[in-house]
Amino acid sequence: MNSQSKPNLSFWQIWNMSFGFLGIQFGFALQGGFMSRIFQTLGAQPDDIPLLWIAAPLTGLIVQPIIGYLSDNTWHPKFGRRKPYFLIGAILSSLALFIVPNSPSLWVAAGLLWVLDASINISMEPFRALVADKLPNKQRSYGFVMQTLIIGIGTWVASNLPWMVNKLGFSDDHTPGIVPMYVKIAFAIGAMVFLLSILYTIFTTKEYPPDDYEVFRNNKKQSNFFKDFYTSCIEMPSTMFKLGIVQFFSWFAFFTMWSMATPALTDHVYHSPAALSKNYNLKDSKQIEVFNTINVKYNVAADKVGSSMGVYGLSSMAFALLLTFYTSRFKINRRNIHLVSLLLGGIGFLMMFYATPTTLKYCFLLIGISWGSILSMPYAMLSGSVNPAKMGMMMGLFNMFIVIPQIIAALGGITILYKLFGQETIFAMTLAGLSMVLGSFSTLLITDKHAITDHE
Repeated sequence: MNSQSKPNLSFWQIWNMSFGFLGIQFGFALQGGFMSRIFQTLGAQPDDIPLLWIAAPLTGLIVQPIIGYLSDNTWHPKFGRRKPYFLIGAILSSLALFIVPNSPSLWVAAGLLWVLDASINISMEPFRALVADKLPNKQRSYGFVMQTLIIGIGTWVASNLPWMVNKLGFSDDHTPGIVPMYVKIAFAIGAMVFLLSILYTIFTTKEYPPDDYEVFRNNKKQSNFFKDFYTSCIEMPSTMFKLGIVQFFSWFAFFTMWSMATPALTDHVYHSPAALSKNYNLKDSKQIEVFNTINVKYNVAADKVGSSMGVYGLSSMAFALLLTFYTSRFKINRRNIHLVSLLLGGIGFLMMFYATPTTLKYCFLLIGISWGSILSMPYAMLSGSVNPAKMGMMMGLFNMFIVIPQIIAALGGITILYKLFGQETIFAMTLAGLSMVLGSFSTLLITDKHAITDHE
């Protein structure tokens, strides 16, 4: 069904088709907020953490174009086109979330991150394509903003889950090298939310069948992933490439936050760096006592950092809520919204150097505004520029502009560049801020009026 003939959907229809993102974001928020903490608990040094995180972008680089291609070429009368991949990804992600915090060693945790991120990507990529599949052009900003609203809810709740579970009475004191029980429980809750929210979307949303099933089936027989991938790269719209530059700086910044915020902020803001077990003789009772004292302080600080990070989910939710009401009635200038939002996020990162335990949440509030825009405006600007028959492939290809900067960051981009400012890990957040500012001004490269505003 072409975009012109698609009917407008109601608020609740768009809500239902987007609700699965609640679970996806539970997975991402727990991964983004607490994997570095798990790595440090298992003995990782701060400068080792970005490389341990390389699993996440590498799996996205491989998985998303493949899943996009497969979902483009899938149709089942009962299960549809995108929904089978939602379900497969949800089952695998839920299992991974149960297992990750129980990792017995650092290398096992790093390996499980590969599994977790690949599984999340299997569910996530088709959700982006579903909005473009279901909505006419004039509702696409509305649809992507609705996803962002639900993502914001998921980010805030999931980021605070360990803190909330801890308040039920679980102790911060724990055996060296073992992840606290309340973190394990939070991940288990996240696993259940992931699966249930995906199932809600599957049971409440119907997909449009191909316009001509025989043509679709013949095209499927003749399709080839490598040929289609090459053709898609050659036919890449100029708007996608320009958005890719914006995405590069934006996602470099957020990957820096996910991998380095916990070690940077527990040290710089809370003055409670992680206690590494290898630096202590844990057979000596006095050394054990010192280790446990430092470790408890670190875990308290890490809980507070995680809770503060949840504010960016809350502010992105508020930002998306405002945009949801506005885009349901009026056209917006997507480029200008994205420019200002990224600039505010950059200021939030730069302010972290001067933050206190009281003011840290305001840094994340600004970052949340940029996060809300990152999750909606680029996709809304892109969706009208690509071939609807290849929407999954093109969304997967577009996500390469997300994962490539993360790979560069993981392979030394963060640890090399932030040390140009100083040796303290807090300068990683300064690097993230400068990257966001560059991303903000890069939006001026986008000049296509159909990308900049909603159109019929």
